[in-house]
Amino acid sequence: MLFDIDGTLIRSGGAGALAFEHAFASEFGICHATHGVRFSGRTDVSLVREIFRRAGIEPAQAQFDQFFESYVFWLDHLMPQTRGETCVHVRELLDAFSRLCEPPAMGLLTGNIRLGAEIKLRWFDLWQSFALGAFADDHEDRNRLAHIAQQRGSDLLGRPLAGDDILIIGDTPADIACARAIGARCVAVATGGSKLAELEAHHPTWAVPDLRGVDAAELCRPRGR
Repeated sequence: MLFDIDGTLIRSGGAGALAFEHAFASEFGICHATHGVRFSGRTDVSLVREIFRRAGIEPAQAQFDQFFESYVFWLDHLMPQTRGETCVHVRELLDAFSRLCEPPAMGLLTGNIRLGAEIKLRWFDLWQSFALGAFADDHEDRNRLAHIAQQRGSDLLGRPLAGDDILIIGDTPADIACARAIGARCVAVATGGSKLAELEAHHPTWAVPDLRGVDAAELCRPRGR
């Protein structure tokens, strides 16, 4: 079971984008760095690369390290100040998974860097719910992250996981594409950046307005079983 974070598990109240703004301003002197930048469905690394390119900054590893060191400082500072929230029925669904006779392994598949994901989810007391994850630190390409998460799930469980053994829950077409990249099932939930009709147009296994009424036991049954 692999969850996206922003728009699926939580809304940070804009803390992530604000942290980007502060980090670019304080470290590189770039004001309004995120103006016109689409965050939804992206990895943090790809976002930083885009802004570096627009500002004419060489995207060397030292520059990425400098940015992210500042970013996590600002994110940790801003999370208590923004009006974030958990998305509808997230806690109830996680609890329902934990009460199944054979609870699924719970993981994250997110465009956040790992420490950014931890800062966000710890604020909502959700970080401890997940045993594994694939993050923007692991790869810039979102679809490659799906393969990494699949391998880490296989390692955790001690057996190879077929795509159909995996369910990805996310709120954008990028999450649906991740699922398709490894042959996984997908719940597309319209609690983030995409409307339900847009998600349905990408043909996920399920498309729902939010997680209310989603049956945990049904989600854990691979197709055809």
